[in-house]
Amino acid sequence: MPPPGGTPPLHPPPDGGWGWVVVGAAFISIGFSYAFPKAVTVFFKEIQLIFNTTYSEIAWISSTMLAVMYAGGPISSVLVNKYGSRPVVMVGGLLCCLGMVSASYSTNVVELYLTMGFICGLGLAFNLQPALTIVGKYFYKKRPVANGLAMAGSPVFLSTLAPFNQYLFNTYGWKGSFMILGGLLLNCCVAGSLMRPVEPKASTESKNKVDVRETDSSMKKRQKKLSVWEKINKYLDFSLFKHRGFLIYLSGNVIMFLGFFAPVIFLAPYAKDKGIDEYSAAFLLSVMAFVDMFARPTVGLIANSKLIRPRIQYFFSLAVMFTGICHLLCPLAEDYTSLVVYAVFFGLGFGSVSSVLFETLMDLVGAQRFSSAVGLVTVVECCPVLLGPPLAGKLVDETGQYKYMYLACGAIVVLASVWLLIGNAINYRLLAREKKNINTKESQETEPLKTSQSPSVNIKSGKNEKWKGEEVNPSERETNI
Repeated sequence: MPPPGGTPPLHPPPDGGWGWVVVGAAFISIGFSYAFPKAVTVFFKEIQLIFNTTYSEIAWISSTMLAVMYAGGPISSVLVNKYGSRPVVMVGGLLCCLGMVSASYSTNVVELYLTMGFICGLGLAFNLQPALTIVGKYFYKKRPVANGLAMAGSPVFLSTLAPFNQYLFNTYGWKGSFMILGGLLLNCCVAGSLMRPVEPKASTESKNKVDVRETDSSMKKRQKKLSVWEKINKYLDFSLFKHRGFLIYLSGNVIMFLGFFAPVIFLAPYAKDKGIDEYSAAFLLSVMAFVDMFARPTVGLIANSKLIRPRIQYFFSLAVMFTGICHLLCPLAEDYTSLVVYAVFFGLGFGSVSSVLFETLMDLVGAQRFSSAVGLVTVVECCPVLLGPPLAGKLVDETGQYKYMYLACGAIVVLASVWLLIGNAINYRLLAREKKNINTKESQETEPLKTSQSPSVNIKSGKNEKWKGEEVNPSERETNI
C-alpha cells in the first residue's frame, strides 16, 4: 500500500503570491472546459430540427466533446510532465478555436461530431488537466480553497454562456454563433500565458551544483537504455492501479459519471418540452450555475476545515448522494417554479461534488502523482461520459418522457455514493490497522536497542569495557561516572 498522499510535501509550495494569479488563470481554463459542453446544449433543439435528427443523435455532440476531453487526459498528462502547463493550455485554446470555427461550416451532424466533439474536445482536455495540476503545485495548506475558487469558473461561465448563446443564436444564427464562440475561446491562450511554473529553490553551495550536473549527465546516459514501458511509466504512473484508495475513487466515479452529465444536458430541452419558452428554459441553466458559483468556494472552505479535511472522502460521498436524490425528485416538478427549485438544489449538489472532486483525488495520491492520476482517471471515465448522455437520450426516444431518464440517472448516482461510502469506510479502517501494525513493529524493534545500549559499570575490573557502545579505559569510565 503506497503512503497516503495527504502528507505535507518535502518542499512546501508558496501557498499564495503569484499562486492567486494562477488560480485566476485556472478559473478561466476550467470554466471553459466544464461549462462549454453544457452551454452549447442551448443550440441543440434548433440543430435537431435543422438536421432532422433524434434526441440520441444530437446528444452525441456534447457526449463526444466530454468523452474526448476526458480521454485526452493521458496525452495532456504526458505533455504537462514534459513541457509544463503553460504551453499545453495555449495549444488547447488554439484547438478550441479551430474546432468551433470549423463547426460553423458543418452540413450534417457527423461533421459536428468531428469538429465540436473531437477537435474542440481535445482542446478542452489541454485546458482542464494542466489547470488542475498547476494549482496543486502552488498550494498545500490552502489547497481546498484554491481548488474551490478555480472550480468556480465552471458555474460562472455557464451562467453567462447559456443566455449569451441564446442571444447569439437569435441574432447571428448557429453558424455565426459558432464563429464568435471560436474567437471567445482564444482567451484560454491568455490564461495559459499566466501559468508561470513554480521556480525551484536555488542551491547555496556551488559544489552541490557540480554534483547535480554530474548526476544529471549520468542519469541521462541511463535513461537512454530505458525500455519503452519504462519511458511510458515515467510520464504516467501505472503503479496507481495498485493503490487501494485510488481504485475505490476510480470505480465510484465510473458509476457516477454514467448518470452525472445527462440531467444537465437535457435540462433546457426538458423545460421546452414542458411548454416553457426558450429564454426561460435557458435561464434554468443560469439559476443552476448561479447557485453552483457560490457553492464551490463555500464547500472548498468547509472542506478545508479541521473537522472535514481528514474525512474529505466521506464528505465527497455524501455530496454525490445529495445530487442523486435531487435527480430522483426532479419528475415531481411540473411547472416552471418547481423546475427553478430543482435547479437550485441541483446547483448546490453539483457544486459540492465538483468542488472536492479533484481535491479528494489529490488527498489520496498527493500532488507529485496527481498529474498522472488525473490522466489515468479521465481516460477510464471517458467511457461512461461518452455513453451516459446518448443512453439517456435513447431512453427519452423510447419512452417519450424525460422523467424516466431523470429517475435512472438519480438511481445510478445514488448507487455510486453508496459504493464510495462503503469503500472509503473499509479503506479508512484498513489504513488505521496498517498504521497500528507499523507502530507496533517499530516499538518492538526499539526496545531491544534500548536494553543493548544501557551502560555497564564494573569498577573493580581493570580491563577495557564498553561504555554506551564505545571502548574506554577504567580511569576514563570512573571520571565519566
